[in-house]
Amino acid sequence: MGYRQIESMKTPYTTLHIIALLSAISVTAPVSISAQDSETDIIDPVPGESLKVWLLTAGPGDAVWERYGHNALRVLDTSTGRDISYNWGIFSFGEPVQFIVRFLQGRMVYMMAPFDTEAMLAAYEKDNREVVLQELDLTPSEKITLQNFAENNALPENRDYYYQYFRDNCSTRVRDALDMVLKGELNKAFGKTPTGTSYRWHTKRLTQANPLVYTGMDALLGPATDRELTIWDELFLPLSLRDQVRDLRIPRADGTAKYLVLAEERAVVSTRPEEPTAPPNWLLRFLSAGIIFGAIFSSLRSNFVQKSAVLNFLITGAATVWSGLLGVLGLIIVALLFTDHTFSAWNENLFLANPITFGISISLFSSSLNPSWKNRARKLSATCATIAVIGFIWQTGPISGHENGMFFAFLLPAHLGLAWGLR
Repeated sequence: MGYRQIESMKTPYTTLHIIALLSAISVTAPVSISAQDSETDIIDPVPGESLKVWLLTAGPGDAVWERYGHNALRVLDTSTGRDISYNWGIFSFGEPVQFIVRFLQGRMVYMMAPFDTEAMLAAYEKDNREVVLQELDLTPSEKITLQNFAENNALPENRDYYYQYFRDNCSTRVRDALDMVLKGELNKAFGKTPTGTSYRWHTKRLTQANPLVYTGMDALLGPATDRELTIWDELFLPLSLRDQVRDLRIPRADGTAKYLVLAEERAVVSTRPEEPTAPPNWLLRFLSAGIIFGAIFSSLRSNFVQKSAVLNFLITGAATVWSGLLGVLGLIIVALLFTDHTFSAWNENLFLANPITFGISISLFSSSLNPSWKNRARKLSATCATIAVIGFIWQTGPISGHENGMFFAFLLPAHLGLAWGLR
């Protein structure tokens, strides 16, 4: 926007000119001021009236952190053309060591930042991620309140927050901002309605495309992820927020209930398949794998394997690696108790993967140098198998709230097989 400077005209005036000019001003000034006030009353806009607001929702991407989708709040000022999308999902790898430490501590720092909407849409189009825009029917005062809140949140001193993957993320921040300007109407509509799903249910649903990520995340999530969610809880998912507000009616001051969404458009089209609607049931797969491992480990006791140095070496080596991996997993689960990863606390997979199994791995490896170590491996293996059986009994009781039957199907047969093979 440019500015113009108007220079004063240097024209000489006589005394008569000045008297005539003052007379004209004294007559016309009241009328001009009155007309100016009247014109101001007509054209002065209501704060927020020039604003338009959309909920912007992007579909899943390729990276692990993109599997859940993403959303932001778009605000367009029609009087200036300023088109900004407020994004609460920004993080930086920054210094690798610091990033890893914060990740392990469960204290990931995310930030909020405003982005040019066209640039954001172009980035999603490049990544082949669908984007849906839902224009929201907010009052002018609600729009200006939302914009002011977002601008204040974007300030350097306010933009950072500790990310929690289920309770404080890009979607819950948008949800809470909308609930704030709507004076709690979102929570009122969704806060008490059960969904029949859980955080684990959605995690398995959205990570099934990558079996290793699916298995690893499921192994590290504790019983806190198994409680039933309300719709309000489920809005931690960007696509759930998009779908739930679509048909939501909001009570207004005039006594009417109006749809929150005025219009919906697909701003970016994607060729990706639709996200899965339910998690897979891989219990039989894991049970089959567990039985196979159990049978292989138990064969250490057979005469055929004992007479074959090669087979004995290979199976003992497999048991060494298997026990070592379980031991590492057990150490991680214990370490998570001392972090801010609250949804990994009191993980009952410790019955199956505990640090003692690391001792089995060390004993089996050392037995190749000193046969007396095999006796230690035998005792440790029997101890771990006993703990696993106790865990299975605990799982079948009413106290346990941890849905980890898949891991018992996989690891319990292997524990029993190894304990039998080393007898």
